[in-house]
Amino acid sequence: MHKIILFLLLISSTLLVKAQINVEPSFWWSGMAETELQLMVSGDRIADFTTSVTSENISIKEVVTLENRNYQLIYLDLTGAVPESFDLVFTNGKKKITVPYELKERNPERLAIESFGPSDVLYLIMPDRFANGDPSNDQIAMRTEYKVDRDNPNARHGGDLKGIADRLDYLSDLGVTAIWLNPVLENDMEGGSYHGYATTDYYRVDPRFGSNEEYRNLISDAHEKGMKVVMDMIFNHCGSDHPWMKDVPSSDWFNNLEEYVQTSHMKEMYFDPYASEYDKSRMVDGWFVPTMPDLNQRNRHVAKYLIQNSIWWIEYSGVDGIRQDTYPYADYEMMVEWIEAVEKEYPHYNIVGEAWLNNPIGTAFWQKGSPLNPNDTQLKSVMDFRFMSLSHSAFFEETTEWNGGLHSIYDHMTYDFIYPDIYNVLRFLDNHDTDRFLKKYPEDLSGWKQAITFLLTMPGTPQIYYGTELLMNGNKSRSDGDIRRDVPGGWPGDKSDHFAREGRDTLQNEAFDFLRKLLHWRKGNEVIARGGMKHYVLQKGVYVYERFLGDEKVLVVMNGTSNDVEINLDRYAESLQGLSSATDFLSGKTLPLGDRLTLSPKEVLLLQ
Repeated sequence: MHKIILFLLLISSTLLVKAQINVEPSFWWSGMAETELQLMVSGDRIADFTTSVTSENISIKEVVTLENRNYQLIYLDLTGAVPESFDLVFTNGKKKITVPYELKERNPERLAIESFGPSDVLYLIMPDRFANGDPSNDQIAMRTEYKVDRDNPNARHGGDLKGIADRLDYLSDLGVTAIWLNPVLENDMEGGSYHGYATTDYYRVDPRFGSNEEYRNLISDAHEKGMKVVMDMIFNHCGSDHPWMKDVPSSDWFNNLEEYVQTSHMKEMYFDPYASEYDKSRMVDGWFVPTMPDLNQRNRHVAKYLIQNSIWWIEYSGVDGIRQDTYPYADYEMMVEWIEAVEKEYPHYNIVGEAWLNNPIGTAFWQKGSPLNPNDTQLKSVMDFRFMSLSHSAFFEETTEWNGGLHSIYDHMTYDFIYPDIYNVLRFLDNHDTDRFLKKYPEDLSGWKQAITFLLTMPGTPQIYYGTELLMNGNKSRSDGDIRRDVPGGWPGDKSDHFAREGRDTLQNEAFDFLRKLLHWRKGNEVIARGGMKHYVLQKGVYVYERFLGDEKVLVVMNGTSNDVEINLDRYAESLQGLSSATDFLSGKTLPLGDRLTLSPKEVLLLQ
C-alpha cells in the first residue's frame, strides 16, 4: 500500500535512517491534464528535512511545512514528466531518507469514460448488507474495536466486494445498467461504521470489503457485463478516527476543532435572501455529527488533497461516475473547482450531488446552468428528494376527483420546468437514508407496480435501491438498520436465498419479473431516455402521460382509484392521433381505443 517503511544502512558520512514515511498518493500518472501534483508526506518530524527528487523531468514547485512538523506537502511540476520511477530524497544534516516513487503511464481508456446518464438505471447497494462472498475478512485486525453481528442492525454484517462480484450476473439479468455502491473506503471507526461515511483512509478500500485491486477488478468485471459503477465520495467530513484527528496537520485543517459546533442542516441558506452570516457559517462549518469532523476545504492544501484523491480513484479504477455525499455542506467555491478539475481530465464525466431539499426550486438551484443561481455550481446531476417523499403516499392512497394520490405526482411534474437539464435529475423511490418505499410487506403489488412504472418512464435518471425487486421493506423510525437489511441468500448458511427464483415467494417473483421486464425494455429506449413528455390533468382519478421522440411514442395510463373507472378518450386525441388500438407492454394485450377506455382498480397500462 502507500505506507512505506524503509530499512537503510550507514554509507560513507551520510546516515541513511530507518523511518516510517507515508506518502499520499503512493503513485501517480504522467500525461495528466493537470501538471501540478501534491504529495502529502507524513512521518516523525519530516518537516525538519529538506526535499529533492532524482528525476530530471520533474521539478519541485513548492514545499510547504505545516504547524505540525510531522507533515510536509510537496508540490511537483509534471509538465515534462514521462512514465518513470524516481526517488524522493529527504535530508536533514547527515540523515537521509530515500522514498521510491513512480509515475505510471496513463491508460488511454480513461479518457473515453462516458459516465452514467438518463439511458441508465442505477442500482444502489450498501456493500455490508448485500452479500458476504468472503467470510474470512469479516473479523480482522483493525486499529479500533468492532464486532460482526447480524442480529445487531447497527453492527457490521460482513457483506463485501466479492459478494457483489459473485452476483453481477444476477444484476445483469435483472437489467440494471449501473451500480452505485455506498462508500467502500476504510472506515476504521470504533463500532465498525458499516455504512462507509466516516472515512479514515482516502486511498484504501476497507479491508473488510476487500482490497483496492478487488475494487478495480469489480469495476472491470461490471464493464464486461455492460454495467457501469458509480463511486460514493465524501468531501465534507472524515471519520473521527482518521489519523488527521490523532495528529492534526494544522489548526485550520478542520472547522470548529476546539469546540464542537453542530451544523444546522439548513441548506436553504444558500438562496435565502434573508440568511444571516452566522447561519451561513454554522451550516457549512458545523460538524455533521460528532464522529464526522468537518474538513476545511478553504484550506488550499485540504482542497487539493480531496480533488486529487477523486481523480486518483477514477484513473486507478476506471469508475464511471461519482455521487458526492452532503454536497452543500462543503465549501461552495472548492466544489466548483473540483468539478472543473474532474472534467478537465474526463470531459464526459457525470457527478451527482446529494443536495437534500424538499422543494424542486431549491434542488434546481444546485444544477449546472440554473438561472436561479448567479454562481454556477457546474454540478451536472442533482437528486429529486421531493419526488421520493411524495411517492411514499401518492401511489398507495386513494386518488379522488380533485386531490390525493396521483394528483401530487401530476403537481410535482409541473415543476420540472425549473431544472436546466431534466434528464440529469436522479429520480428515486428510496435510498439508504430514507424509509423504504414499502414500509411493510405488501398484500398486493398494485401501488408498487404503478410507482415502478412511473419511475422508469418519467424524464430523468432512475435509481432503485437494492432489494426493491425482492419487496424489501423497512422503516427508518425503527433504526437505520431496518432500511438496510441483509439480502437473504447473501450469507453462507442463510435459510432462504432470494437471489434464486426458488428461494423467493410468489409475490416476490411477480415483482422481480415485473421490474426485470421493464428494465430490459427501458435499456436502449431513447424515447424514455431522451424524449419529451406531455401529461394531462387527471380525469376521474386517472393520470395519463405521453413520452415521445420523433415519430415514436409511449402512452402510460394509471388508475389511482380502488374502483373500476371508465374514461373518455377524446381529450387525449393529440396523443392518440387516431389510433384505433394499442398494445399494453405490461400485459401483452391489445386494447381497442375507441371513445372510452375502462380501467380496473389501480391498473397501469404502458401503451406502445
